[in-house]
Amino acid sequence: MRCLVVADLHYSLPQFDWLLAAAPQFDLVIFAGDALDVGSFVDFRAQIVVVKKYLSLLSGITKVILCSGNHDLDERSAEGEKIARWIGDVRELGIACDGDRIEIGDTLFTVCPWWDGPSVKQGLEEQLRADSARRGQRWIWVHHAPPANSPTSWGGKRFFGDVDLVQWITHYQPEMVISGHVHQSPFITDGSWYDRLGDTWVFNSGLQPGRPPVYIVLDIDEAKAFWLPAGDARYIDLTAPLKRPALPIVQPPPWLISLDQIADPILAKPPTAAG
Repeated sequence: MRCLVVADLHYSLPQFDWLLAAAPQFDLVIFAGDALDVGSFVDFRAQIVVVKKYLSLLSGITKVILCSGNHDLDERSAEGEKIARWIGDVRELGIACDGDRIEIGDTLFTVCPWWDGPSVKQGLEEQLRADSARRGQRWIWVHHAPPANSPTSWGGKRFFGDVDLVQWITHYQPEMVISGHVHQSPFITDGSWYDRLGDTWVFNSGLQPGRPPVYIVLDIDEAKAFWLPAGDARYIDLTAPLKRPALPIVQPPPWLISLDQIADPILAKPPTAAG
């Protein structure tokens, strides 16, 4: 199984176009939150309409997992907590989203919501407890915020990660946690796109403007993780101990060569709110 991992596209339509073009190369696309951008001049409701259209097209190409991030929150729950209600609507497209579990082969994926208060947090804790009894050979979490005190959450002056996530990882020891949220971590001193907490690999692709987005590829069968920012290409061996720095890619695999050839959006006209 080969998984394409992105996060923090923040309503960048050229990056969504690239994602559609790249998707046929992968068995699964994992979108680790922040599809929308609360700072955009585009109306939030219009962003949701457009992103849903992209997700509909994407789900027609390959399997998709989407978790909410802090920029995706569009409503408040009955308890007054911010939630991404619109993300639940994409479930009808066959997309696994907040609160879902999906089994692909011998791998169980748990899709975690962004939590803004005790109610959603309690639901997530119950979700992890229930899924722990169903874990297969691998258990992978999709959780927008990376763990606290990890290079994947280092912002240059302090860590921006989730303290509770560290405790959950310590307790359950999933094979991987896929995150985003802290844009600069992979690009700055003492930051990184990968880390290991006990037996758990943690990833954060980071954010770069333009097309394509920075992305990670998890080749489960080959036990390798690739990080592809602009102008660079690195990988780690998932069966080896944690080592830094990651290794340069000397012989690009065929899928990477194919992705490098994607130049223009595959859509003649990107989706718009008007249709």
